[in-house]
Amino acid sequence: MKSDLSRRAAVKFLDFVDSTNAEALRLAKAGEHGPLWIVAKEQSTGRGRRGRAWISPVGNLHATLMLTDAAPAAAAPQLGFVAALALHDAAVAAAPALTSRLALKWPNDLLCAGRKIAGILIEGEGDPVVAAVGIGVNCRHHPDATELPATDFAAEGTDVGAAMLFDHLAAATKVRLTRWNRGAGFADIRAAWLSRALGLGQPIRVRLAERETIGRFETIDDAGRLVLRTASGEAEAVAAGDVFPFGQAA
Repeated sequence: MKSDLSRRAAVKFLDFVDSTNAEALRLAKAGEHGPLWIVAKEQSTGRGRRGRAWISPVGNLHATLMLTDAAPAAAAPQLGFVAALALHDAAVAAAPALTSRLALKWPNDLLCAGRKIAGILIEGEGDPVVAAVGIGVNCRHHPDATELPATDFAAEGTDVGAAMLFDHLAAATKVRLTRWNRGAGFADIRAAWLSRALGLGQPIRVRLAERETIGRFETIDDAGRLVLRTASGEAEAVAAGDVFPFGQAA
């Protein structure tokens, strides 16, 4: 059963949950097809990419969109860019004064003045694949002493409540998913993402599983891989890694 990406998603609000992504996947196993948002005031074991903990206090936004068979397997990795654009759209709508300071960092972060203000974690399982698109936004609080400096909307001088931000996010996600159209509209998604990308055309440092590399951030390709122009002039496509501005310790 395919999710109708143009249909308004239902919403399940929770006061407390271990993880909105985990709850979405549990509901899918129980027969829920979505599209369905899971929104919690607080998470006990929120998580980010590569198993990292995601601090999830009351006051921030913790939400997951559950989708069933959102796209063919080849187009599924594009979903992260769709979600990132929707997140950027929502942040701009909620805090227009910060527009010029907001940027997207490959592959899944929203930054404000170079500091992480939101992140995305997409998990999938089953056949057809169920995608749990998890989005965490620092509205009132942010962690200290993180590898990439963090911030929150309140610290940036803007009053953005989690409930208001979620309303913008749900609306923006519906629009972006419809335009993406299960991968058929990725060219437009890709162009829009690049126009908001941090470090495009500039030197960056990329930490891979087995090494680090430096080069100029040239573009993202049709598979969503970061294309790095190395010192030798060769183009290297990176499917997974952590990006840092050149000169910042990785």
